Amino acid sequence: MTQMDQQKQDDNKKYKDEKKKQRQERLAQQLRANLRRRKEQNRKRFQDNS
Repeated sequence: MTQMDQQKQDDNKKYKDEKKKQRQERLAQQLRANLRRRKEQNRKRFQDNS
């Protein structure tokens, strides 16, 4: 394997890792947003029932 091939492979791996990281962050944000929304809904429901 030439050095250029190695460089290409490394770049590809970095790119994939970056994509993976971005996806993880997006999922984490969605989870936090869902949690907040659910908490809010539960709070409203609790207030309505009391």
